[in-house]
Formats: sequence, C-alpha cells, structure tokens
Amino acid sequence: MEASQALLSIAVAGVSGAIFDLAHLQWTLKNQNGSIQIPASGPPSQAHLDLMNAGIITEPLLGINDFTQRWIIDDNWTYTADLTPLAGALNSSGEKQTTLLVFYGIDTVANISVGGHPVAWVNNQFRQYTFDISDFIAAPSAHDNNVTVALESAYHYGLNVSTRPDAEPFPGNGGFEYPGIFPWIRKVASDFGWDWGPAFVPVGIHKRAYIVTLAHSTNISVPQTSTPPISPSDSASSESAVGPIFVDESSIDIYKAGQSFSVPPNQAADWVVNVTLGLRSAVEVPKSVLTLAFPELSVTSEPFSIPHIPVSTKKSFWITVTWSVPDSVPQRWWPHNLGTGPKLYNLTVVLSALGPQDTQANKLVNFVTRTGFRTIELAQTKYSQADVEGRGITPGDQWHFKINGKAFYSLGTNVIPFDPFYARMSTDQVRWVLESAVKSGQNMLRVWGGGTYQPSSASVAGGGYDFYSICDELGILAWSELIFSDALYPINDFLLENLEPEVRQNVRRVNRHPSNVQWAGGNEIEGIVTATNRSLENGMHFLNEFVTLFQHFLHDIVVSETHSVPYTDCSTTKGVLSLDPYVLRFDNGTQGEIYGNGERYNYDASVAFDYSTFPVSRFINEFGFHSMPSFYTWEDVLTSPEDFSFNSTVVMSREHHPPAGSLAFPNPNAGEGQRELTVAVELWLPTPGTTDSNQTFAQWCYSTQIFQTMTMVSQIAWYRHGAGQGENNLGALVWQLNDIWQGVSWSSIEYSGRWKVLQYGLTSIFSPVVIYPFWTAANETLKTLVISDRLQDVQGSAQLTWYDWLGRALNTTSYNFTVPTLNNSVIFEASGLKTILPAGKNAADVWLLLNATAEVDGRTVTNEQYFTPTSLANAHLVDPKISVTRSQDLTFTLSAKGGVAPWTWIDHPAGTIGVFVDKNTGVPSNGFYLIPGIDRTLQFVLNPALSRVAAPNPENFVVRSLWNNTHI
Repeated sequence: MEASQALLSIAVAGVSGAIFDLAHLQWTLKNQNGSIQIPASGPPSQAHLDLMNAGIITEPLLGINDFTQRWIIDDNWTYTADLTPLAGALNSSGEKQTTLLVFYGIDTVANISVGGHPVAWVNNQFRQYTFDISDFIAAPSAHDNNVTVALESAYHYGLNVSTRPDAEPFPGNGGFEYPGIFPWIRKVASDFGWDWGPAFVPVGIHKRAYIVTLAHSTNISVPQTSTPPISPSDSASSESAVGPIFVDESSIDIYKAGQSFSVPPNQAADWVVNVTLGLRSAVEVPKSVLTLAFPELSVTSEPFSIPHIPVSTKKSFWITVTWSVPDSVPQRWWPHNLGTGPKLYNLTVVLSALGPQDTQANKLVNFVTRTGFRTIELAQTKYSQADVEGRGITPGDQWHFKINGKAFYSLGTNVIPFDPFYARMSTDQVRWVLESAVKSGQNMLRVWGGGTYQPSSASVAGGGYDFYSICDELGILAWSELIFSDALYPINDFLLENLEPEVRQNVRRVNRHPSNVQWAGGNEIEGIVTATNRSLENGMHFLNEFVTLFQHFLHDIVVSETHSVPYTDCSTTKGVLSLDPYVLRFDNGTQGEIYGNGERYNYDASVAFDYSTFPVSRFINEFGFHSMPSFYTWEDVLTSPEDFSFNSTVVMSREHHPPAGSLAFPNPNAGEGQRELTVAVELWLPTPGTTDSNQTFAQWCYSTQIFQTMTMVSQIAWYRHGAGQGENNLGALVWQLNDIWQGVSWSSIEYSGRWKVLQYGLTSIFSPVVIYPFWTAANETLKTLVISDRLQDVQGSAQLTWYDWLGRALNTTSYNFTVPTLNNSVIFEASGLKTILPAGKNAADVWLLLNATAEVDGRTVTNEQYFTPTSLANAHLVDPKISVTRSQDLTFTLSAKGGVAPWTWIDHPAGTIGVFVDKNTGVPSNGFYLIPGIDRTLQFVLNPALSRVAAPNPENFVVRSLWNNTHI
C-alpha cells in the first residue's frame, strides 16, 4: 500500500490521527564512503540482512561468514527514506496536527534526522524513543524530505568509549571475541561473541518504527485497540487509528493489597489492579475519567477521575489508577503443570473526556489487554529452627519460588537470543521453542541477561515476535533479567542516565504478564565481583561499584515500577542479609550453612556421574555440557564435502568453547572444546569409527548428544532428589534451551527447531514422577529413588528388570511406593556390585530397566530409566538388527530382532521440524533402549510453519543406535 493511501484510509474511517508504519516507505542503505548503496527493506531490518537481500553477501550463517563478513562491522551504515509521499497525506485533512516519530528499537548508536533537521543522537538498543517532529515536518530543509538514521559501528563506538582517558579500567573484561567492548555499550552482549555463538555485531533499525499523527480535537472517539504501545503491521486497520492522545507506554501490575518487594502477599487479601499510562497528548483535557473492566468476570470499576491532562508531546504525561478486585472473583493463573493451569482475562481500559455536566463523552484511549491474577514470591529468608529440627533442613536461607502461596519445583532451561539478527526472528520460530519446553515438562525459562529483553508480542512496542504472551498462554514461567552479563560495569552519570529509562520501560511493559517470575539484575556478575574483591588489593572498590549499581540503583528502579515480582541482584547469588533495607550477603555467611543458589560446569567427563562433584544448593540456575548439532543441521551451513568431519576447519571454527578472547580465527582454543567432547564419548560410549566418513561424522554428532543427555539427566535427578534432602533444592534450570546458530553448544534444541537427544531426555527426567538409579562407584552402592514434584502425596508401583544385551529378562522385582509432597522415596538400596548384579553375570553383559507408574492429577504417568553397571564403551553390545515398519502418516514401529539397541534414535529428514511422540501416550519419545519383543511405535508430528518439506517421505527417516558407531 502506498504511504498516502495508508493514511487516507484512516481519515475515511473518521479518525484524524493515525499510526503509520515506516516500513511502507522506500528505504535505502549505504555505507560511509558511499561505495555501497542499495534498496533496504525498512524497519525492522539490520545491515547484514539488507546486504544479503541485495546479493552483496550470502547468508551470514553459512560456512565461515562470521569471519569473512567482519568488514560490515567495521563500517558505518545509514538508512534513509523519502517522506514526500507521507508529507502530502499529513496535510490532507487541512487541520493542524502533531506528528510524532516513534522508534521501538535502534541497534544501537545513531544520529536521527528528519527533513534535514537533527532530531536526536541515541545509544541504547533496549530503549524506545518518541520524538515530536511536527516542526521538522512543517519546514523541511531545502532538498531534504528524508528521515535518516545514521548508524555508527557499534564496535568502534565501544573502542572509542572504552579507551577514553577518563574510562575506568576493569579487571577480567576481555570478552569472548571482540574484546573489552560490550560492558561499555547498551547492546546485546552476545552480539560481540559468546562461547556458543558468533560475533556479527549487527546494526540497524531492528524493531518497527512509526510516524504518529495526533488530532487537535477531543471530538473524536477512537476504536478499541490491543495493548499499547501498539505496533500495527497494517496501516489501514483500526489498530492504526488514534485521536489526540497516543499511549507511549502502559503498565498493568496486579498484586495483593499490602504486597511489596519485601512484604509477602496475603493470599486472602483483595487484588490490586494498578494501571499506569504514559500519554503524549496534543490537546489539553480538563477533565476525564478512566474506567477498567474484566468482561469475562462481569466486573467494572467506578470511573476514576483524571483531573487534568496537559498538552504534552515532548515527553509523556503519566496517569495511574488502582482498582481493588475481591480475591474470590478471578480464577488464578498457574503454570501448566500446577493448579488449574494458565487462566487469562481481558482487561479493558477506557479514558473518556468529560463533557457538560461531567457526562462521559468521547473515548480518547480505548484498549484491551490480556493478563492474569497470580502471586509470585522468591523466598530468601532464614529457615526457622523448626524447619531445621523437624524437617532436617540444613541451616541457612531459603532460595525458591512460590506461586499463589505454594512452594514448587522449578524445572526448566535457559533461553538465549533466537537468532544473531533480531529483525528476522519470527513468532513461529519462538512459539515452537516455547511449546517444546512445555512438551518436555518445563515450567520455567530463564531469560539470560547477556541477550535481549524479550518482547511481549509482535503487536506491542514493536516486539517483532511473541514471547511473554506465549508464556502466559502456555503456562510457563519466565525468569527475566536486566541486560548485564559476565563483566564488571562502569559507574558514571552517563551510563546511569541511559539505564534508568531502559529499565523502567521494560519493567513496565512486562508487568502485565503473569508468566514473569522475577527481575534479576544480571548474569553471573556477583561471583565475578566477589572473586575480584578477594584477589585484588583494590577489590573493594569494584565491590562498592557493584553495590551502587545492583544493590541500590537497579533495585530501586525495579521495585518502584512493580509490586508483583521480586528483584535479585544477579542470576547466581549468595542471597541477602536483609530485604528491607536490601542488603546483599556476598561472603558474609556461617560455615556449614547454605545460602542463595548455584551452578555447575565441569568438563572433566571422568567425574560426570560422581555425585560428590555436584553442588549441594537450594536452587541450580545453570548447569550444562556441550554437544554437536545433528548431521542434518550441519548440512544447512557446511558447503564442501570435506567439511563434514569432526575436526574440519569449518566445524572447528564453530566451536567457541573455550572462547578465543580475541579476533583470532579460527578460535585457537577450539581444540580444547573438541577434546572435551571426544574424551566424553570415548569414556562412556563406543568410539565412532566406520568405513563411511559421513556415517562416522553423523555418529560422532549423535554420540556427543547422547553423552550430553546422560550427564544432564544424572544431574537433574540429583538436584530433584535434593527436594527431600537437607538442601531442600527446589529448582533445576539446564543451560541451555535454544541455539543462536548451527554450531557446538549446550542447547537441547538446534537453531532450526530440531530436537536434540537432550530435549527428549528432559521430557523423561522432568516427568512429574521419576524413578532413578543413583550409582556411587566409589563404594559400589546402588540406591533407587522415586521422586515427585507434586504438591500432594503420590502413590504408584515400580519394576526393576535386569536384562542381558540379547534382550533376555533375567529377573524382575516389583515395589509399591508412596512419595510425600515435593519429596522422594527409596525403593531399593544395596552395596557391592556382585550382590547387585544377577547371579553369575558380568557387569559388561547386563543392564537394568527401571519403570514407574503413578496416578497424577487424574492421569497415568509412567517413567523409564536405565542403569548400566559399566560404561557403555565396555558393554558387550550385539547387533540389534532393528527393523522399521513405516506408514504414510509418519508412524514408525521399531523392532529389535537381534539384541538390545541402547539409545535407539530416529532422525527426521532435512527440511522438516517436528517431534516424535509415543503413539499410545502422545508423550514425546526418542533415544530409548529398544528391547527384543517390546516394540516401539512412534509418530512424527510435523510443524508445518517451520518445515520446508510439507510431506516428507517415510523412507527418508533414519534409525540409528550405538551399534552404528562401529558398524555400517
């Protein structure tokens, strides 16, 4: 649609104001010296994407393009669009209008001009900007009717700032690839490289941008829109209509009366619905009223009087109302695996001007938003003596979440950016990842603080894609973080002035989402600063700066903007000495007591299953081990046959662990990361090696995923069993859920959306009821536990069956169990390998199948785990002779005719995304022990939105097991 047509279609609807999407303009992109000048797609976009669309570069994720395209990072880029078509439409009504220019995201350092007039210099990727450009539109400079965004190289800007004479040097801020830059610029930290991703350092207008015209009359009643600030993609829709007022920001915060950061909610108290709006008004409104309603609940507030709204176009004018709703009226929102699940309601918000005799006249603001009622707490106070004596709790502080007053077990993963280029992320891509989390039993995702603030939805504040709205819908909690990560940060007025609006804008926007569980100040920084304090003579200086930023400045901003969720200074923390006033604990603890939360990264595969190396903690918010992506994923980016090798140059270039710490290419430290993968496979699995090089590479990729799954499942079981131990562990968040590109990483889901073996492993170990064999090799003790995360006692039955590798059942023992709330029960314990093994059997010849069945929340839950008394590298495996029956509906029946096939895996072909589910239960299933006489029937459920192949051929699905590591 032409620019003028888009605006005039709004005028025809009888509304003078409009929101015009700047993507409808004709944009160009050029570099600093003008040697490149190409058509651009317009917001949202980034320079790499427009260069690719113009054919100047290939897909950035191909081959070694992260190295060969570094020249883009070193240049400055300018986006320009001609406003001439729009200028005519702006004056078409003949009435005076106010014109606003709205950018929901600019990446990152830019000079903005309109009609040749400078508008602003900006330097924060995480802020939205609104400018009154009425005068510039009315009087453009000669021969310049453009809107121009001149972007500076983010890398060179960072170099310039960090090398200023007054820039404070920081220890250990080397960075992962582009060294020493990201703490000095408010930009996605991982854009400069991380140990699981590339360093493209993109620039652009990465979110939607608009021109908004405001009428100078209140004699207009606007139609209802969705949640503001709205970002419509269709300029001809009613969503694009505005009157004299534009809602620049909105905050919907729902909490209990009396609740605050330091005061836990009274579950019987009334709900408080706090609505705060930031308004840009082109007119003075002497008297108006704001009315709130939940139509599904048949409740409407009294009209709240708004005494005076002034003309305010240069900055927002704020109005706030609080409405009390009785506790019994709404149904509460719960995560999908607890309570009654996620319940959402429509909240309508109407601001009406008052006419003569204070009668309600026209609607100046009119929108509806989805939200929910829940309380969330982070328990951080000291365990009572009664807990210590009566429950056997190890002394120290609590550290776990409560939803609606109930402590629960947090099961989940960590989320990183979904793509190196924000502008091309899609809701389909993100929805699949979030749905996959729910399918695998996760109830919490941690939004990592080195990435970006995730959007509410595509239609709110230029989000580009849905995130929190999907979490609300699916019932998955989102642990949110401010964007600080793995570095010490400078403290100066320049930074703090830039941070305050960033934090306020994002906290306000996210407030309405019941899925949000907390705001953490950043990622892993508390541990860095306490180590610095211990190791450097002037370490206290850096600790004091940390306290200034994270204990005071950021804390004060967050708690002033929300009553409904807690704040913590850092993802991994020792907790607090006090909540009011907020005082961090740091190293001030008592020996033997447990404080805060923890993480674990240990790349010595020889201790992968040694429980004495696992942390004893209240909550584990990060732990992981890396693996290769699948062969099919490598096919998306490797361009030569010789690249398909475990240690090829291109494959090694995508191993960023340990990171280079510099611009050296390929990563000179990649060999260490590959060594860790190799040793892990060689220790615990048959070493891949066949006469077919492609099969060998494919089996290496698969085997690294098998080991990753084995070690993660072992850790999760350990942490979950801790709910019934002295540590009272109530959280395990695996690092990480998703990938940013096709490379070696810690993810359970690959960049395309393909599930790794780990994602299926999570489905099993995140089951509400789990049976698990805890084997301590040092004293040859096997302890089998049934673990439950239910909020009530669970009863069921279990079977332990020993098999040999030919698939012959040697003996079976059955047990009945009762597991108390958030606890575990021992069903078998024995010591001495010879007494544990079936009589006369060698450890290499047998293995144990563990099954549990229980009734949970009105449904039957089953769980299956395996115990091998020796490494699978030493097991006497036999040819399983797997046969596959294939159906056109993508149903596959797998049978083992020759022996047991450990870690049987079926791969879906290239160009397809989906999940294999058990045909009988519908539960995701893959990567299991296939036993002769016990067939498995799976169905592949295709995701059509992400699959390039709509009707895959069943013959193209590949089945493999560990036998294929050494046999064709």
